[in-house]
Amino acid sequence: MNEKPDFSKNANRASTAPAFLSVWDMHSYYGESYIVQGVSFNVHEGEILALLGRNGAGKTSTLRSIARVGEPEVRHGEIWLDHQPLHNMTSYEAAAAGLGLVPEDRRIIPGLTVEENLQLAQIAPPIGWSLERLYELFPRLGERRKQEGITLSGGEQQMLSIARALARDIKVLLLDEPYEGLAPVIVDEIEKTLIHVKQQGMTTIIVEQNAVRALELADRAIILDTGSIVFDGAANEVLEDTNLREEYLAI
Repeated sequence: MNEKPDFSKNANRASTAPAFLSVWDMHSYYGESYIVQGVSFNVHEGEILALLGRNGAGKTSTLRSIARVGEPEVRHGEIWLDHQPLHNMTSYEAAAAGLGLVPEDRRIIPGLTVEENLQLAQIAPPIGWSLERLYELFPRLGERRKQEGITLSGGEQQMLSIARALARDIKVLLLDEPYEGLAPVIVDEIEKTLIHVKQQGMTTIIVEQNAVRALELADRAIILDTGSIVFDGAANEVLEDTNLREEYLAI
């Protein structure tokens, strides 16, 4: 388990600086089902972290716990983002503090165009991600800005869901199964976008069943098994460790 991070605003900001996002001893439940069992980890600003594991390992539950979405219920632990404590916040407050969750089902709003979906999410005035900048990042969305969002292809809907999160000028992007059901060429396009936003300083956590693609994208990887962390290290270590991949990822 990681040492408890220093959350002080005045902490040394050198190589030993506190993490941008810190999760400490988090325990989460669905009713009486104990799902996330004492998870602790740090994510540094601008880092891409792959959160991996077999089905049922607790990946999505960990992501949802960080985002404070209500279920699972976090009954113990601390979550800090850029010196702000999130563990007592509602999902709305955590989102306002800078968390952007892109759920697996994308949740495009019916009846609204691409542009209206983005405008609804966008803060006013936009600080970092104007509509023009989002359309530069996702040219397909610019071409379809007047098209109803739910009529887009699956890949385009995923792009819209990511763009909608960025439109709120978030600090951390939380992606739940972003490659699910998408053709490899679309996955390539989304990965290029994620690399671009990383270069702009975005911090990202990605939960993905396509572990190899996620590992090739990520700086670091955490592997969960039955709600607990069994590996926390460089992503390339997992790619190079056949035994680790076979035991915990079945690849």
